[in-house]
Amino acid sequence: MSNTKNPLSYKSAGVNIESGYALVDAIKPLAKATHRAGALGALGGFGALFDLKATGFKDPILVSGTDGVGTKLMLAFKTGRHETIGIDLVAMCVNDVLAQGAEPLFFLDYFATGTLQPEAAKAVIAGIASGCQQAGCALIGGETAEMPGMYAPGHYDLAGFVLGAVERDHLLPRHGEMQAGDQLIGLASSGPHSNGYSLIRKCVERSGLDYQDAAPFDAATSLGEALLTPTRLYPKLLLPVLKAGLVHGLAHITGGGLFENVPRMCPAHLKPALSYESWAVPSVFQWLQETGQIETAEMHKTFNMGLGMVLAVSKANLDPLMTLLGEMGEAPSLIGELVDA
Repeated sequence: MSNTKNPLSYKSAGVNIESGYALVDAIKPLAKATHRAGALGALGGFGALFDLKATGFKDPILVSGTDGVGTKLMLAFKTGRHETIGIDLVAMCVNDVLAQGAEPLFFLDYFATGTLQPEAAKAVIAGIASGCQQAGCALIGGETAEMPGMYAPGHYDLAGFVLGAVERDHLLPRHGEMQAGDQLIGLASSGPHSNGYSLIRKCVERSGLDYQDAAPFDAATSLGEALLTPTRLYPKLLLPVLKAGLVHGLAHITGGGLFENVPRMCPAHLKPALSYESWAVPSVFQWLQETGQIETAEMHKTFNMGLGMVLAVSKANLDPLMTLLGEMGEAPSLIGELVDA
């Protein structure tokens, strides 16, 4: 019996290999722009190479991290704005390893979609490259997966992977040096960062606003643009502070907010005592709480409430640290102290 059907190909099944090759060629200059000491080779190999010896570390501990962006991606899909979501991806990863005292060395990304949209994909990866430059790490590899039927049209998912290093005697937290009376310093976030967006989208839905409408808390921009403000990257600000030995612990304020993340840096015999009136909560969080009629405790368990990183420092080092941060253009807030558990 003859078969009169057209022959199948990978392209007819929904995977365009040529588009993938073209994307790799397009992003090679973006990755090259993130080059740093230790980065070897270029995109396209079976594995990414990095020479740790070239970084100058003497007795390093390697610190790895992985994360995604969560449902903040839905805002990128709805607004068609893909330029900054890659910065979020890098920031969520590098800020985590920074909390252990580590300098981020290199980054890899995973981009998965149903049908590759080259312009959107390039915009995302350009954002990843920008985030790597801001963090001082090299984008040395990644994976683009085209999987027909796995994702809704125009949708994609992201995952990031970072490797950092810290000299053994600078590893954080320093539980042996922490004691009751250590001061807690909060550094400003740039907004909700990449946490709580399932709740944020519910608040937007309840408000009746469109993402193209002016943001009620910032009339200079649209609601979508305001909520897509990328996660702040802290490495270039904090690495000099960490190398100066001024900090006992760091907490990256992500999902779980201050309630869950600040205790993660504390030894069992200590706990944080926070003064929740000691910093100004940005207007975006006030709007979310009013619109969603969200209880205050729920706000603090879900969002960073304007603080993206919290530092634990001895009383003796408080003034030098605050002076150094001020000289770097930062406006830190004294938000509490460690007390006996």
